[in-house]
Formats: sequence, structure tokens, C-alpha cells
Amino acid sequence: MKIGKKGLKMADAAVPQIKTKKKRGKRLLWVLGIAAVLLLAAFAGANFYLARSLPVTKGEIGLQGLLGSVTVIRDSSGVPHLKAKNEHDLFMAQGYIQAQDRLFQMDLSRRQASGRLSEVIGDKTAENDKFFRTLGLRRAAESSYKQYSPKGKEALQSFSEGVNAYIKELKENGKWPVEFKLLGYKPEPWTPADCLTIGKYMAFDLGGNWEDQAFRQYLLQTFPKNKAYDLFPSYPRSAPYIIGKSELNIEKSFAHAVTPFEYNGSNNWVVSGQKTASKKPLLSDDPHLGLATPSIWYQMHLEAPSVNVSGVIFAGVPGIILGHNENIAWGVTNTGPDVQDLYIERRNPVRKNEFYYKGKWEKASIVSEPIKIKDKKTIDYKVTVTRHGPVISEFAGESGKNTVLALRWTALDPSSELEAVLKMNKAKDWNSFEKALLKFETPAQNFVFASKDGTIAYKANGKIPIRKKGDSMLPVPGWTDEYEWKGYIPFNELPKTVNPSEGFISTANNKVISDDYPYHISNNWAQPYRQMRIQEVLKANDHLTVKDMENLQMDQMNLQAREFVPQFGKELKHIKSSRDKQALAILKDWNFIDSKDSPAPLIFNLWMQNISDVLLSKQIPEDTLKLFKGKKQAVDELLRRGLEGKPGPWVKEAGGLGKVLELSLEKTIKQAGKLQGEKMEDWKWGDYHQIQFTHPLSSVAPLNLLFNREAPFPVGGSSVTVQAAAFTEEGIVNHGGSWRFVIDLSHMDEAYHLVGPGQSGNVKSRWYHDQMDDWANGTYHKTILKNPKGDILTLKP
Repeated sequence: MKIGKKGLKMADAAVPQIKTKKKRGKRLLWVLGIAAVLLLAAFAGANFYLARSLPVTKGEIGLQGLLGSVTVIRDSSGVPHLKAKNEHDLFMAQGYIQAQDRLFQMDLSRRQASGRLSEVIGDKTAENDKFFRTLGLRRAAESSYKQYSPKGKEALQSFSEGVNAYIKELKENGKWPVEFKLLGYKPEPWTPADCLTIGKYMAFDLGGNWEDQAFRQYLLQTFPKNKAYDLFPSYPRSAPYIIGKSELNIEKSFAHAVTPFEYNGSNNWVVSGQKTASKKPLLSDDPHLGLATPSIWYQMHLEAPSVNVSGVIFAGVPGIILGHNENIAWGVTNTGPDVQDLYIERRNPVRKNEFYYKGKWEKASIVSEPIKIKDKKTIDYKVTVTRHGPVISEFAGESGKNTVLALRWTALDPSSELEAVLKMNKAKDWNSFEKALLKFETPAQNFVFASKDGTIAYKANGKIPIRKKGDSMLPVPGWTDEYEWKGYIPFNELPKTVNPSEGFISTANNKVISDDYPYHISNNWAQPYRQMRIQEVLKANDHLTVKDMENLQMDQMNLQAREFVPQFGKELKHIKSSRDKQALAILKDWNFIDSKDSPAPLIFNLWMQNISDVLLSKQIPEDTLKLFKGKKQAVDELLRRGLEGKPGPWVKEAGGLGKVLELSLEKTIKQAGKLQGEKMEDWKWGDYHQIQFTHPLSSVAPLNLLFNREAPFPVGGSSVTVQAAAFTEEGIVNHGGSWRFVIDLSHMDEAYHLVGPGQSGNVKSRWYHDQMDDWANGTYHKTILKNPKGDILTLKP
């Protein structure tokens, strides 16, 4: 077959085209290959750079200031075991080791509490800094230092010297943690006041009651009295003082206020030997705080001739605040007392720095707090402090014509909690431990205690005000002495029990004592479901073990659902929607366990959120609603009254309880459908309810890829289960058992811990996120006091 001229030309032309394509292909392969090599080189370079900042955990390091050598053994979970010949060396080494793993977190914590974030982040945190400058945690910490004994000051100073030794080392070798490089700054030297400022911040994080006072004031200024009282925890015992609606703008005053997380509570319990398999006490503690990278807690073991203690501490603070020694163990939950009062102050319309008190104009203190802003002009900020405390209603600008709100708070007074911590670390029995608590004034905590002699005990400890008048329900007049504090509940009269006949003591931020108690403690308590479940389990077993305690800390039984689901079903028995019926059928067959693999917890937990929205969100602005710390308890009460046939104004105005339930269920089904598809039987709680432990810098892309090592993954539980796992509107679990701890006092040299997500703040450390899965699954690690094994580092003078 012949090919014509035209065809021949086409064939001839194809030859160089084929060669050209091959050459282009080879070039492309070369380009891709070179790009891959460059990427690998860049990755290797970045990996090497990040790894440079890993701390030295083996060998020897010389530290100027040590009196003798200190042995540091890091076990398989990254827990450092420090052994020193004296307390100076012990605390200096503690500061050095904490800085090795957590220096950036420590620096960020002191900046947050001191109102100095904007210096390194920029104007995005200016309002945050204004708020903390107004509160004055740093000022309170600095004044507290004077309260410490020479021994306490020595511990603070030794710890600070250790931190500074590590900072000096970094300055010399340039191996800074990557966060400092990214933000372009180096930390200042550490001081004892920094330790105390972080301690004051934890008092803030564990909450107060001023937000609820402001919110109730807003209710009374905005709604009819009966409607406002419908959201109060109880009817006020005395008639509230109500200022005019135009006098104070609550919405504007606190639009940018930094408020602690609503669920900053905890669980703890202690069981006597009469109910345990070992015949010795068992103690469990799991403080519920923010879940992030790094953990709020840092686990350590400290040993010197005078002390041998193991447990956790806040990064940036010496000692061990929760844990055990060779004789005793202890844990805490938040008591949640009313330790704050908002005072309504009348300002002189002519001289704005004067306020009326008992017939005279009294001059307030003006504190200069200049706020440096990265790459921008310093803000000339000033704080007004009245006789009752700082004016907190104006940090975002003037909020009232001639009226402001000042905050009286126990944590703003000088105090010396670290003295208590150091004495607790050495206590040998209940008497010496309770004596140590004399110095633990703020925040007020529920301490549970056990000793190897078999004693179990509880004490609600801290400074709780006694008021001349009023019950801390609402802001009170500041121009009269009628509402002043006249002291604090005497130490020997604080709620306490030792070796109760029940054989156990448990707390979960629930009501501490009956109304017969002669002193006021709080208007708001946590929802009772965690405490009810803990007691339900402990009462049912007289041979409890460590494993039983771990299982209880991971318990996902939802008693709120057990209370409300059957009643909701009866209320909606005539509902017509097939989708609603299907959802109710799923709930009816539910075992009330908030399992990650079940659709029922998704339906119920979203339903409870939407009930709250249907009742409140249209009438109360979002920024004001965030002040309502008792919202969940209040909504529970609205529902109970509605189910009893006694609906209040909020339920009535929403169309009655049946309408509220129907509307919120429809919203829930639509919401879940958008999230997980139309097949209701395929819905899973864990596909929405997920944990990640996010790093503070991960909000800036692409740093999330660096610091958040894993994608969010499913977890069970909820905000009302013993396995606390509170979540955002996006379903991300950001609050829960930040540290879990169990000890059997028949073996005082060992205990079981979980520190999610891990011990280290260094992204390249093997202990950075190694406890994430453990946290979700309840896999504890054992920490021993005698002969720990691991990497050995010797610190020498």
C-alpha cells in the first residue's frame, strides 16, 4: 500500500514531534525530580531545624548556681523524676526542666495574665490586654510576694534561677523553640512574680460570679421583673437594688470581656478501705480545664531529703499542686463560691476620678498601664481603682453616664497559696495537711484527702466572704457601707467531713452543704448529673479497685438524658412529622450512654443546645448571653417547671413547652442532617464530637499543619457525663479531664496518670502528642517513686 506525498509529509513531520515530546517529558521528569529533591531537602532542613530545639535529656549539663548535682530521669511517658540533695537545687532544677519542655507556654501564660500579649502578637489582642490590665492579676501577684515567708521566697527564687539558666543557654546556642522564632521575640528573664501571676490566672480561669451578677442586672434592666426572675437560680432573698435603664449599659460594658470557660469544674472522690479490694483508700481526681497543646498540667516527681512528692503543677510554678507523697494523696475540684461582688459606683460628674461613699466624694487610684503593641504605637491605658476594686465596666470604653461597676474579688488581695502547696507536699497525715490549707486562700477548692493510715477527708477550703447585706445575686450599691464584706468564713467552720459512715466522699462542683449551713457559699452550682452518677457507682460496689476508678473517670452515662428523654417523649407523643418520630424512636431505644458510635447522643445533645437557643437567643444578644454562666442549669429548671405544668414567662412566650420542644427538635434534625446526611440511623455522635488538642498558634494557617499533629478524632462523653467532654458549636471538644489521676494507698510508691495530649511542648518530641489516644481511650500510665527507669540527665554545679 502506497502512501501519497501528502501522507508521506505528515509521517515525516511526526518523527521530530515525537522526539520533541519525549524531550519535554524528560525535562518535566527532571523538573519534578528536582522539585521533589528540593522539597525533601526543605522538609529535612525544617525537620532538622525543629529538632535543634529538643532539650538535652541525657548526659551532663552544668548549671551555675547549683550547690550539688541533681539527677533527672525522664521515664517512658516523659515524666521527669528529679532527685536533689537540698531544696534549693530541687526547685532550681524544676524550673530548668519545666523550661526545657514548656518555655513558650510559660511565657505566653505570664503574658496573658499580665495583659502583655500585644507586645508579641499585635493589636488583635489589645482588648484582651486591656481586660487583664484592668483586673490587675499582675498587680495582685506582685503585692502577694510580700506575704511569703523567707522559705517560700527562696523556693520562688530558686525556681526562677532555673528557668533563667535555660533561657541563658538558649541565648548562647540559639536553639530557641520554634514559636519564639515565628513570633520574632525572645523571652525576658523569669521572676518570682511570674510564678505568682500564673497562680492568680488559675484563680481567674476557675471562674467567679461577677458575670452572672452583671447578667442578672441586665435581665432586670431589660425585661419585666417576673421574666427576669425566671432565669435567676432562686428568687432573691432581699429586694434587689435596681438602677435606671439608662444608667449602665451592660451590653457595651462587657462586649469584649474575657470570661472563663463555663464548665471549669472537676470530679474527685475518695473511698475508704471498707469499700475497696485492697482494704486501703482509693483516691481519684480529674480537673476539668481547657484541652489544648501543651497541656495545662506538667507532671513531675520531686525528691530531696525533706520531700518526696509526685503529681502535677502548672507550667511556670514550683512544687506539686495535686498528687501524692509517701504518706498521703489529695485532689481538688472547684468549689465555685461567690467570691466576687460588683459594686455600683456613683461617679462625680465634675471630677471623674471621684466616687461617692458615705456622704463624701472619695478619690480613686489611677494606675498607669501602658500597653505596648507590636509594630504600632503604645496605648496609654489607665485603670481606675475604687475602694472596692478596679472599675471593670469601662475597659472597652465608657459604659454609663455617671455610674460604673467595680469588682471586689478575693484573688485581687495579697495571698500566699504557694506556701500551702509546699507544706501540702510534705504533709504526713490529715492534721498536717489541713494545717497547710490555712494558706490556701484562693481559688476556693474542694479538697479530698486520703492517707495510708486509712483516713479519708474532705474540706471546702479558701476565703469565702461574709457580707453585711445581700447574697451576691446582683450588683450592690458602692456608695454605702451596707453591702461591705465583714470578713470570711472562719477556717474551722468551712465545710468539712472526716471518715464519713458512707465510706466515700465525692465532689463534682455540686452543692456543698445543706441550707442549714449558717454562711452563704454560692447561688450557682454545677448541674448535678456527674455527682449523681459518681455516687450511683460508688454506692453499688464494696470491692473497688484502681481499674474501677479508671472506668468511672471514663464513664459516659448521661443522667440528664435519663431524666428528660422519657418526659420529652410523652410531651411529644402526638407529633406528626415522620422524621421527628424517627428521632424520638432512636432516643427511646437509647441506653443513655454518650457513645461516639451512636446517633442518640448527637440528637439529644444538639436538641438541648437548640432548646436553649429557641428560648433565649432571639431576645438576648450573643455577647451578653456569654455572661450567663448558669445558663444550662437555668434551662434545666425552665424545662422541669414546664414538665410539671408550671411554665414560666420564657416558655409561655415561646408558645408553651410542647412548641419549644417541637421547634428545637426540628432544628436539631435539620442541623444533624446537614452535618451527616439524611439517613438518621447512620448518624454518629463521634462524627461531630471530636478532640484535637489545638496549639495556640495553630489558628494561623498553615501553622495548624505544624502544631496540630493529627486531625480531630471521635470521642464519647459530653459536658454532663463523668467523662467530661464539653464542646464548641462546631463539635470540637475543648474542655474536660485535663489530667486524670488514680492511686491505691496500699501502694504509695505508684499511681496512675493521664496528661493529654502529652508532657512536652516541643513539636518534635516523642512526648508531644503521645497521650492523645490514651486520653480518648482511658489508657493510663503508671508513675513510680522508687527506681524509675529512663533517660538520665545529670545537672552539675
